[in-house]
Amino acid sequence: MSVDVKYSTRATATGGRDGEARSEDGRIAVKLSTPKELGGAGGEGTNPEQLFAAGYSACFIGALKVAGMQLKIKVPAETSVTATVGIGPRAEGGFGIAADLEVSLPGVDRAEAEQLVAAAHQICPYSNATRNNVDVGLRVA
Repeated sequence: MSVDVKYSTRATATGGRDGEARSEDGRIAVKLSTPKELGGAGGEGTNPEQLFAAGYSACFIGALKVAGMQLKIKVPAETSVTATVGIGPRAEGGFGIAADLEVSLPGVDRAEAEQLVAAAHQICPYSNATRNNVDVGLRVA
């Protein structure tokens, strides 16, 4: 599969889950901390799962807008997506992640909202990257 890349960026992490990460343009500069649930000290930093959840939810809204244009369904400005991302050991060994997306489309008929979410899941780059590898649950709020 090839991708006609229109934009790319770079970020560098040092120190792993108890280090820091920074984008090449400096717009993102975060301290990282391992959650207590994963054996870490907790701390003030963020973690890869939080960053993934933020990125996936923002990207999915973009996909909803594209789907809305294709399906001729207005996506409200108040639309929100809450991504819950979990991490844990896999039965096959190693670790894996799971994600659940809760989509709120205020004022949109439930059947149309479900149609939008299903179409967006086919469009979203995060959904395409995780398909057949990460369990992703979808729910219209």
